[in-house]
Amino acid sequence: MPTPRLTKPTIAVLEVLLAATDDAPAWGLSVCRDADLGSGTVYPILDRLLERGWVTNYDETDPHPGRPARRYYELTGAGRSQAQAALDARRTRRAALGFGWSGGAA
Repeated sequence: MPTPRLTKPTIAVLEVLLAATDDAPAWGLSVCRDADLGSGTVYPILDRLLERGWVTNYDETDPHPGRPARRYYELTGAGRSQAQAALDARRTRRAALGFGWSGGAA
Protein backbone atom coordinates (compact mmCIF):
# COMPACT_ATOMS: atom_id res chain seq x y z
CA MET A 1 0.00 0.00 0.00
CA PRO A 2 1.22 3.51 -0.67
CA THR A 3 2.34 5.81 2.11
CA PRO A 4 -0.54 7.88 3.42
CA ARG A 5 -0.45 11.58 2.70
CA LEU A 6 1.60 13.10 5.50
CA THR A 7 -0.65 15.97 6.51
CA LYS A 8 -0.02 17.72 9.82
CA PRO A 9 -2.82 15.73 11.50
CA THR A 10 -1.50 12.42 10.13
CA ILE A 11 2.00 13.26 11.35
CA ALA A 12 0.63 14.14 14.79
CA VAL A 13 -1.24 10.81 15.00
CA LEU A 14 1.83 8.86 13.84
CA GLU A 15 4.00 10.62 16.43
CA VAL A 16 1.54 9.70 19.19
CA LEU A 17 1.50 6.08 18.04
CA LEU A 18 5.30 5.99 17.78
CA ALA A 19 5.55 7.27 21.37
CA ALA A 20 3.07 4.73 22.77
CA THR A 21 4.47 1.87 24.85
CA ASP A 22 3.14 -1.38 26.28
CA ASP A 23 2.85 0.39 29.65
CA ALA A 24 1.13 3.42 28.10
CA PRO A 25 -0.81 2.24 25.05
CA ALA A 26 -2.70 4.65 22.81
CA TRP A 27 -6.49 4.52 22.69
CA GLY A 28 -8.75 6.65 20.55
CA LEU A 29 -9.40 9.57 22.87
CA SER A 30 -5.82 9.58 24.17
CA VAL A 31 -4.65 9.98 20.57
CA CYS A 32 -7.07 12.90 20.18
CA ARG A 33 -5.75 14.49 23.38
CA ASP A 34 -2.04 13.90 22.71
CA ALA A 35 -2.24 14.95 19.05
CA ASP A 36 -4.46 17.93 19.98
CA LEU A 37 -6.99 16.93 17.33
CA GLY A 38 -10.70 16.24 17.29
CA SER A 39 -12.17 12.77 17.01
CA GLY A 40 -13.58 13.63 13.56
CA THR A 41 -9.99 14.02 12.38
CA VAL A 42 -8.27 11.25 14.35
CA TYR A 43 -10.60 8.32 13.73
CA PRO A 44 -10.56 8.62 9.91
CA ILE A 45 -6.74 8.76 10.05
CA LEU A 46 -6.69 5.65 12.25
CA ASP A 47 -9.07 3.92 9.83
CA ARG A 48 -6.77 4.71 6.88
CA LEU A 49 -3.75 3.44 8.80
CA LEU A 50 -5.66 0.27 9.68
CA GLU A 51 -6.56 -0.28 6.01
CA ARG A 52 -2.88 0.07 5.04
CA GLY A 53 -1.80 -2.41 7.69
CA TRP A 54 0.27 0.18 9.56
CA VAL A 55 -1.90 -0.08 12.67
CA THR A 56 -3.73 -2.81 14.49
CA ASN A 57 -6.31 -2.44 17.23
CA TYR A 58 -7.70 -4.45 20.09
CA ASP A 59 -10.25 -3.97 22.85
CA GLU A 60 -9.39 -3.49 26.49
CA THR A 61 -9.72 -6.74 28.42
CA ASP A 62 -9.29 -5.53 32.03
CA PRO A 63 -12.35 -4.50 34.03
CA HIS A 64 -13.56 -1.04 33.14
CA PRO A 65 -16.40 -0.13 35.53
CA GLY A 66 -18.33 2.99 34.68
CA ARG A 67 -17.09 3.37 31.11
CA PRO A 68 -17.00 1.43 27.86
CA ALA A 69 -13.97 -0.69 27.05
CA ARG A 70 -11.20 1.23 25.32
CA ARG A 71 -10.02 0.33 21.86
CA TYR A 72 -6.23 0.41 21.77
CA TYR A 73 -4.24 1.22 18.64
CA GLU A 74 -0.65 0.23 17.99
CA LEU A 75 1.69 0.33 15.04
CA THR A 76 2.47 -3.02 13.49
CA GLY A 77 6.14 -3.90 13.01
CA ALA A 78 5.94 -2.94 9.36
CA GLY A 79 3.83 0.12 10.21
CA ARG A 80 6.38 1.34 12.74
CA SER A 81 9.25 1.06 10.27
CA GLN A 82 7.22 2.59 7.41
CA ALA A 83 6.00 5.45 9.62
CA GLN A 84 9.50 6.18 10.85
CA ALA A 85 10.91 6.01 7.30
CA ALA A 86 8.16 8.30 5.97
CA LEU A 87 8.71 10.85 8.74
CA ASP A 88 12.50 10.69 8.26
CA ALA A 89 12.12 11.19 4.50
CA ARG A 90 9.81 14.15 5.07
CA ARG A 91 12.26 15.62 7.56
CA THR A 92 15.09 15.25 5.01
CA ARG A 93 13.03 16.86 2.23
CA ARG A 94 12.05 19.77 4.45
CA ALA A 95 15.65 20.30 5.56
CA ALA A 96 16.82 20.31 1.92
CA LEU A 97 14.24 23.00 1.18
CA GLY A 98 15.39 25.07 4.13
CA PHE A 99 12.42 24.37 6.39
CA GLY A 100 13.18 23.64 10.01
CA TRP A 101 11.87 20.59 11.80
CA SER A 102 10.97 21.13 15.41
CA GLY A 103 10.19 17.47 16.00
CA GLY A 104 6.47 18.17 16.03
CA ALA A 105 4.00 18.49 13.21
CA ALA A 106 5.47 21.23 11.08
